[in-house]
Amino acid sequence: MKIKELLRKNIIAMQPYSSARSEFTASGDGMVFLDANENPYENGINRYPDTQQKRLKEVLSKLKNVPENQILLGNGSDEVLDLVFRAFCEPLQDNVITLPPTYGMYSVLAQLNAVENREVLLLENFEPDIRQILEKIDAATKIIFVCSPNNPTGNSFSDEDIATLLQSCHGLVLLDEAYIDFSSKESWLRKLNDYPNLVIIQTLSKAYGMAGVRLGVLYASEEIVSELSKIKPPYNINRLTEDKVLEELSEPKFFNDKIFNIKTNKMLLSKQLLEVNFIKKVYVSDANFLLISVDDAKFRYNQLIEKGIVVRNKSSDPLCGNCLRITIGTKEENSLLINTLKSFANG
Repeated sequence: MKIKELLRKNIIAMQPYSSARSEFTASGDGMVFLDANENPYENGINRYPDTQQKRLKEVLSKLKNVPENQILLGNGSDEVLDLVFRAFCEPLQDNVITLPPTYGMYSVLAQLNAVENREVLLLENFEPDIRQILEKIDAATKIIFVCSPNNPTGNSFSDEDIATLLQSCHGLVLLDEAYIDFSSKESWLRKLNDYPNLVIIQTLSKAYGMAGVRLGVLYASEEIVSELSKIKPPYNINRLTEDKVLEELSEPKFFNDKIFNIKTNKMLLSKQLLEVNFIKKVYVSDANFLLISVDDAKFRYNQLIEKGIVVRNKSSDPLCGNCLRITIGTKEENSLLINTLKSFANG
């Protein structure tokens, strides 16, 4: 596969913005910086951040066993998703394929970038309809978006299905692994170099508990990362974000313990939810949330709001009629939820 044949022609031809810091390549020790029109008085944030986030990429490279030149960082996953659209999809010409019900930003970004979104509904068991997907692919299909574990359904797709898409699509297969740390399945990072058209998105918002810093991570071939780096804003990751993430990642046991607790609490909550008489089904989940089917999702959602508990009503999503999505909280929050739901049932 030749990645350049997938890229927009203007992206291939463009020269990236050259910032003052990107032109300076020495260590910087003892240097006087008069190149970037910064305020010279030190306060810890008066200098522009590293355009390539070298310190953070070094840590992620060791953590994920992926070379630094195959990592791109963004202001949340949404920024890197948008970069992929802008690099590979010609507006009003190309198309992408999404698999609803799934993460809603794929369709939003397709609209934003004037790219046709060809939706292929999941099957009733929330598995991808491979035959229908393959039928939707044509010469203008640039990206297939696969969220696994999927949001909002919580299930993971089989390796066989993902491999089929990678082998059958001449475009990119973007695998969104936002919830992979909660799954028993292995990340596809281990196969990143086996498929030149594989792009993997992960985030620090979920398992790592850093939603507030807004950091998304893209893993792909060196060629894809190089092209995306051309069009990203030069200082898209601020210094405070980088420092906080480095601080948090220095204590891996801390977030491993949190992941364990969330998975344990999810198992307990799954059993307890089945004891509530108006809950019809609790779907199996590889993520940090549960999708449940209830008698009347709008009514139950409003009941919970009145008690100060916020969940998501996913009834408007395909295949999710009368379904609520519940994020796994602390042990105390989950107990409050169960007791509240049982009070509705008894009332």
